[in-house]
Amino acid sequence: MKFTVDRAVLLKALAHVQSVVERRNTIPILANVLLDAAEGRLRLTATDMEIAIVEEVGGIEVAREGRCTAPAATLFEIVRKLPDGVKVELDHKGGDAPLGLRAGRYVTSLTALPVEDFPSMTEGKLPHRFNVGAGLLRDLVDRTRFAISTEETRYYLNGIYLHATEANGTKVLRAVATDGHRLARVEEPLPDGAEGMPGVIVPRKTIAELRKLAEEATDEIEMRLSDTKLQVKVGTVTLTSKLIDGTFPDYERVIPKGNDRVMSVDKTAFAAAVDRVAAISSERSRPVKLSLEKNHLLLTAASPDQGQAQEELDNDTVTYDSTPLEIGFQARYLKDITDQVDGQVEFRFADGSAPTIVQDAAKPEALYVLMPMRV
Repeated sequence: MKFTVDRAVLLKALAHVQSVVERRNTIPILANVLLDAAEGRLRLTATDMEIAIVEEVGGIEVAREGRCTAPAATLFEIVRKLPDGVKVELDHKGGDAPLGLRAGRYVTSLTALPVEDFPSMTEGKLPHRFNVGAGLLRDLVDRTRFAISTEETRYYLNGIYLHATEANGTKVLRAVATDGHRLARVEEPLPDGAEGMPGVIVPRKTIAELRKLAEEATDEIEMRLSDTKLQVKVGTVTLTSKLIDGTFPDYERVIPKGNDRVMSVDKTAFAAAVDRVAAISSERSRPVKLSLEKNHLLLTAASPDQGQAQEELDNDTVTYDSTPLEIGFQARYLKDITDQVDGQVEFRFADGSAPTIVQDAAKPEALYVLMPMRV
C-alpha cells in the first residue's frame, strides 16, 4: 500500500476515528486504525469492539492499493504536529514491514500489526431507518446526557434511553437519562420513519462520539437501528455501536404528580447565587438549602471547616406564592439542570423531602426531576 494525501484531510479523518480507540486495552490490535487505500479513496476504521467508526475520504493519490494497520494515537499525534499544507506519504510494503511516513523532510516508521488481526464489527440487520436534524439531535443529547449514571453496577442507566411515544396527542422522539438522583426527559417531534422504532439505550461513549459528529453536521443525520445495534451516518463518517442490553426503568413512575408549590426564578441570578454560596465548601456533594417565603428565596450552605454562606433573592427575580418551604439540593445537580435553561426556571415542589420538578418556562418539552437532600 502506498498513497499520498493532504495533511488536513488525513488529520480530520484521524480525529474522527481515533477517538474511539481505548488507550488502555489488553488486545494490541484495538489500539490501531485500519487504513484501506484503493481507487483514489482512503477508508479509515477504528473500533473497541463496542463502537466502530469508518470514514472514507476521496481525492487520494494511490500509487499502490492495499491495507495495513497503524497505532491510531501515535499516527494522529504525528499528523497533528506536521505543518499545514504538507503532503503526507504513507508506504507499507506488506508483511511484517513497518509503515513508512514521509512529509517534507520529516520521515518516520510505525509498527504495523497484521491486517488479519483487525476485528470486523458486523452490522447485522438494521430494519428501522429515519433521518433526524443535526440540531434536533444535539438538543436531545445536550439536555439529557448530564444525568447519565456512571455507576457500572446499574449498567442499564449508563446511557440515554431513546424511544418513540406520544405526549399530549402528539408523536414524539423522547430521550431520557437518570442516575437515581436526577432525571432528564426531553422530547422533540418524531421524525418520519421513526414510529416503529424499538426503545433503545445508547451507551455513554456512543453518545459522546455521536455528539461530536452532530456538531460538524449541517444536513440531516441518517439513523438505522435494531434491538441491539445503532448505526449513524454523518457525511463521510459511519458510526456503528452496540446498544446496552437491559431494560430501562419505568421513569414515568418517578415523575411526581401534583407538585403545586411553584417557584419561578431568573436562571442567571439563581445559578450565580448557588455558585457563590456553594463556594464555602470544597465537597461537591454539600447541599445548598433553599428557604422559601412569598416572593423571597434565601440560599444557604455550610461547611464544618470553612464556615457558612448565604444569599437572598427577592421579588425582582423570584416569584413564589405558597406556604413557606425549606428544601436542600446538591449544588452540582442544581447547576447541571440550570445549565439547560435559558431564561426562567420553574421549580415545582410538594414538600421538603419529595422529588422536585424543574422546567424551563419557555421549553415545557424538557422536564427534569431532582431528588432533595437532608439539610
